Amino acid sequence: MTKSLNRDELLSIAKSFDPKDKCPDCQSLSCAGWESIPGGFTTNSLECIATLRVEDAPDCWDEDHPNGTDMWSKDAPISIPFHPYNKSDVYKCKHCECKYLRYTECGGYYVDERIRELKAELIS
Repeated sequence: MTKSLNRDELLSIAKSFDPKDKCPDCQSLSCAGWESIPGGFTTNSLECIATLRVEDAPDCWDEDHPNGTDMWSKDAPISIPFHPYNKSDVYKCKHCECKYLRYTECGGYYVDERIRELKAELIS
């Protein structure tokens, strides 16, 4: 079973990587805010290391945007109790150990794999 993280544990993981150490694959990935995983990106270079999901927690679809950001904003807070973070898993690159958040958006007619780089300064 994947380990569920609290805020302090997520912050520790986020601080464990320096973005200047990205491998060429991760350098090509632009995901400061939530993005659809690009078609050419090989996701099997990423390994799931933890989750932000809380088993048996009530569904929460509210988002946290205290400064007028939106879900796609590169400076939107990473707020674990709020959507989409509460439905996200934490991944690391197998080559350079860059950390990412991933979740699957399931709309009425589509499924979209989304990714966002994990940045310590945005964790609220």
